[in-house]
Amino acid sequence: MSLGRMTGTALPVIFVFVVIGVLCLLPMARLVWAALAPGGVLDLSIFLERAAKAATLRATLNTVDTAFFGAVLALLIGVPFALLVSMSDMAGRKLAGFLLLLPLMVAPQVTALSWMHLLGPSSALLGAFGLAPPPGSSNPLLGRGGIIALYGFQHAPIVFITVRAGLAGIPRDYVEAARASGVRPLRVLLDVVLPLVRPYLAAGAALAFVAGIGNFGIPALLGMPVNYLTLTTLIYQQLSSYGSGVLPQVASLSILIGVLALLGVGLQGFALRGRGHRFTAGTSARFSLRGWRLPVSVLAFIVLLVMIALPILALVGTSLIPSYGVPLTWATLTFDNYAEVLTRQASTIRAFVNSTSLAGAAAVILALGAVPLAIALTHLSRRGQRLAHGLVDLPYALPGIVLSSACILLFLKPLPLIGSLYGTAWIILIAYLMRFLALALKPVTTAIGQMSHDLLEAAASSGAGPLRRLLTITTPLAAPAAVAGALLVFMTAFNELTVSALLWSGGHETLGVILFSLEEAGLATHAAAVAVTTIVAVVVLLLAVDRLGHKLPAGVLPWR
Repeated sequence: MSLGRMTGTALPVIFVFVVIGVLCLLPMARLVWAALAPGGVLDLSIFLERAAKAATLRATLNTVDTAFFGAVLALLIGVPFALLVSMSDMAGRKLAGFLLLLPLMVAPQVTALSWMHLLGPSSALLGAFGLAPPPGSSNPLLGRGGIIALYGFQHAPIVFITVRAGLAGIPRDYVEAARASGVRPLRVLLDVVLPLVRPYLAAGAALAFVAGIGNFGIPALLGMPVNYLTLTTLIYQQLSSYGSGVLPQVASLSILIGVLALLGVGLQGFALRGRGHRFTAGTSARFSLRGWRLPVSVLAFIVLLVMIALPILALVGTSLIPSYGVPLTWATLTFDNYAEVLTRQASTIRAFVNSTSLAGAAAVILALGAVPLAIALTHLSRRGQRLAHGLVDLPYALPGIVLSSACILLFLKPLPLIGSLYGTAWIILIAYLMRFLALALKPVTTAIGQMSHDLLEAAASSGAGPLRRLLTITTPLAAPAAVAGALLVFMTAFNELTVSALLWSGGHETLGVILFSLEEAGLATHAAAVAVTTIVAVVVLLLAVDRLGHKLPAGVLPWR
């Protein structure tokens, strides 16, 4: 094989295998080996014995139970909003779609914290109107019911995005033909529209189920105080109590979580098989609400107000009082909590710096690497591309606590030249690169897939080599998608907790960790101030991504 041939074909393929092997396959392989061969020899009996323990079975049952019913609630919320935003003339459709995505972008622990501060007996918001529960009463969200409710609110956007993608493919002709036959709109919806998008309903429910399986922030704040443990919180509790000595047990628990999550991902893939070519192209169908337009629009925004605005306002209210339980009045209103966490409290200042630097570094590295990786993927066959994308999606599809366990096993022992990364910020950064590669790669892959090959062929015929074509043609054209991917990575990593909960160490706290620690320590007003600050940062980043919308390929931003 000539050097030019080697450069043009073999090197990109090698590049793909190295990146995917290091960031996607290696940590998962290490986790599986630790669970199934703890002594270096394959022994399934030990794994089965650990899985059969009473605490494990109880946590597994709690995990499946809350994830399943949370997915059902997410369906009940997400499907009506998908229908209204995609197929009706409801007022403020784009705004409603944008607002509904906010719970997905806000960290689960922030969601849990906001609802706890809304409905608790010391609620500053309800207390200001004399509606707070009696002092001394327990928070109604603690335990199974609260976890299911917040799973439904947090994961409804997943259902919304998935079902909306299916609704966008139903041509207007289908609906108009049914209406011309005298079928009433509601019957058209039940007999024509919903059967056509049934696979997307199943896929959305499966993805919401997977998100519930791996959620840590919500069951940690709502379940652990009443000893209602899921698999993620059981792993956290064991590592916090016994340290690295229980890593083999943690690996087995992580495998259980991974299997449950992969079952959900497999169901989603099975439901959507062949969906891309089911419908003929055409204008999307749309219903007129007529006299119901105003009432339906008002009701939709009331639901969004209850789901999103009220909990956030409760969080803001708590952040503006001097101590938890003090009524919110003009006399007690203070911004001292913000001054404390942003300028005086060393741990929170350090967490802001750590989260900004780690999320920023991950975003920049992945944005720079996404373009050459996306180009290298085009040198693979169609089957090879599907396999590669599936492997890239694996660390993101699996729960973050599974990836954290894998990273501990991978980097606990000293490595040649670099030593042990456990207990350093590097292990968190590497985990972010592994987990969020899929977020950075998807928009760039979509953008490169829609580029005309004429420019590249013309440049090649003029003597421009692969590197020059990459720097002068592909990268400038893919830059907006790479920037959008980088912003999505930063926004997701900035206040995440699931990955860093097991990986942080003294001096390397992240915002998700410090928020959880402040709440556990009884510093609710400080935790609220940190949470409000992160919400503001997320909204600003979302608006920045939205401003890039007109430069991005269709489908990259789900609310557009």
